[in-house]
Amino acid sequence: MIFPALEPAAGNGYRTEHAALLIGSYRRWLGRELLAPAATPEATAEALYRAPFVVLSHDTRADPVFTYANLTAQGLFAMPWTQIVGLPSRYSAEALARGERERLHERVAQHGYIDDYQGVRIASTGARFLIRQATVWNLVDAAGNKVGQAATFGAWEPLPA
Repeated sequence: MIFPALEPAAGNGYRTEHAALLIGSYRRWLGRELLAPAATPEATAEALYRAPFVVLSHDTRADPVFTYANLTAQGLFAMPWTQIVGLPSRYSAEALARGERERLHERVAQHGYIDDYQGVRIASTGARFLIRQATVWNLVDAAGNKVGQAATFGAWEPLPA
């Protein structure tokens, strides 16, 4: 699956198809909604993009790259859409935490999702923060093919430099 590099906006329906993939895969694995559906798919996609919690996704390359980052994620990681989308997702973790991050992705690959993750991440500014109660799930298309992974969390705290 090819993920367009265009930032979600009214002109592209807030990337409705990708939002539907994120939301539908979340529902498939967890049996609940990622966010309340809006009146239209476009309004739901916009709500996801503007949500007060982080939503990120990456593809299935050997070195996965981010394919989506909502506004909260962009703010937390201190990177605009054009900088974060296409960035190898491993750069969201410090070098020492990357092994832990790989084990996380292996657990998700085996079970479809996890909803108990916490770990240290790093913004482009070098600011470190601890994420708590993160959910990570596989993205699965309509044909049942794994096309990536996504993560969401609403709890984080800054760490000392």
